[in-house]
Amino acid sequence: MNKSKHKAGMPALKTGNKKYRLLSRIPGIRALLEKSPVEDIGNHELLYGTALLHNPYLNKGIAFTEDERQFFGLKGLLPPAVLTLEQQVVRLIENVRAQSSDINRYITMMSLYDRNITMFFRALIDYIEELMPIVYTPTVGKACQMYGQIYQRPRGIFISENDRGNIAEILRNWPYRDLSIIVVTDGERILGLGDLGANGMGIPVGKLALYTACAGIEPTSGLAVTLDVGTENRALLNDSLYIGVRQGRLKGKPYDDLVEEFITAVKEVFPCTLIQFEDFAVNNAIRFLKEYRKRVLMFNDDIQGTAAVALAGLFSAMRITGGELKNQRLLFLGAGEAGTGIADLVVYAMANEGLAPEEGRKRCWFVDSRGLVIKSRGDLAEHKRPYAHDHTDIHNLLDAVKRLSPTVLIGVSGQAGAFTRDVIKAMSEINDKPVIFALSNPTSKAECTAEEAYKWSDYKAVFASGSPFGPVEGIGRTFVPGQGNNVYIFPGVGLGAIISKARHVTDEMFLAAAKTLAGQVSDEDLSIGRLYPSLKRVRDVSVAIAESVAEVAYEGGLAQAERPDDLIGFIRSRMYDPVYRSYIEAI
Repeated sequence: MNKSKHKAGMPALKTGNKKYRLLSRIPGIRALLEKSPVEDIGNHELLYGTALLHNPYLNKGIAFTEDERQFFGLKGLLPPAVLTLEQQVVRLIENVRAQSSDINRYITMMSLYDRNITMFFRALIDYIEELMPIVYTPTVGKACQMYGQIYQRPRGIFISENDRGNIAEILRNWPYRDLSIIVVTDGERILGLGDLGANGMGIPVGKLALYTACAGIEPTSGLAVTLDVGTENRALLNDSLYIGVRQGRLKGKPYDDLVEEFITAVKEVFPCTLIQFEDFAVNNAIRFLKEYRKRVLMFNDDIQGTAAVALAGLFSAMRITGGELKNQRLLFLGAGEAGTGIADLVVYAMANEGLAPEEGRKRCWFVDSRGLVIKSRGDLAEHKRPYAHDHTDIHNLLDAVKRLSPTVLIGVSGQAGAFTRDVIKAMSEINDKPVIFALSNPTSKAECTAEEAYKWSDYKAVFASGSPFGPVEGIGRTFVPGQGNNVYIFPGVGLGAIISKARHVTDEMFLAAAKTLAGQVSDEDLSIGRLYPSLKRVRDVSVAIAESVAEVAYEGGLAQAERPDDLIGFIRSRMYDPVYRSYIEAI
């Protein structure tokens, strides 16, 4: 077998085999090969016969034409019928719908990802409203809880304390060099489900699927990483099928040193790659954002993405209530990274409207597990202190609503049912159109349902949620609640940062993203109570957000790429579109 050294990201191509030589000329396949560091990629068997069917990036399944089957040694390996991609997707959707549960639908979709990536993304894009809750929230939460039981094929990279000193080498094991985005978690705060350890890998895998479906990031351009630093979840540690390190969580300096080595290794191996932090515990998430945001291209989706999607919802809500953001009084249930992240961006936006930051902070109040966050409390974490005001102690949410008279109530607590009938009625007595956001997910953790918010407010509520809820009938009309899902924000922000080759991701970019998202909401959307555009338009929304984020980078001197004359056209030209290429015609 002919082998030669792999250099500068280019594979050693074997030119002695005609079929390989022709196949390597096909647009898309050549690009895929050139991303791979496999030394002997020239072995034609990797791209011929059953090996071609087993390559999820190249496999078309029963859609291979008669000529392709003859040329690539597939005759007899497939049923005689030749179906189109569209027909394959229809069959897939029928199979997904026939499953007995959402977790089985998730398994069906992820199994398809392992076989045929083009079909997977064609289906996800075309049926985004139906499949996104399966591929990501809320079903991904259940998938993470069961990750050991449903694990099938490896995805992404796992890094543990035992890998200290070798993280850069481990990253080089990834078979694709041309990365645009890394999504990393340590699994300590998975959605509202808590510490799931290595099982948290389902989150970055799901996020990357949405990057491709919603913003057109090439599937080979994303990498999911789990920093497996142990878990405090005793049920997992005692589970014989648990896939992670069986130890308590790494803490203190050893933990920080592992994260530092990971960041340094990414800069060395993938120097231009955006890093997205996901589902770290609140203190670590805030610390790492502060530590790394000026050193590398990174952001934290739980803090900044959640903040931007919530702010966009508030901008939309103001179009219904007729108010101005700078005049609102916000009450948050939950004072973790999501809540204070929203407040920070809201204050930034209020300052953009002319309100001094210290005045903006005075308009944001928090209730945590111990009651109202006030200055006299001596146990406050650093991230809560800017929002600790002078006030007498209040021990529960209902009293806080009655005494503070908020115009906006935002739930980021993970406490199911915390927005009770009495709380929502109190908000409705204070406001003609109370703004109520129940943003915790998955659905089982929502502070209230859409139906509860509408009915208990006599259908006056301006409502949004973190998890999907169906339409609600009432007072002779249909209300369609908007889902404040980060999928409206992070794919476009990431795409804009990648297109412009931004040095950093800034608060100004997230404010621009929030304004752009709100601008995508039509009067028709608002007329049915929806504060966000239809998910069917999410790719167009991502393009608009990418443009606004890239413009911030260009105008602020943060871009390392030249601005193209037609920025929108350039962005669209770079987006992955899942279609089958004719291998024979390409030759």
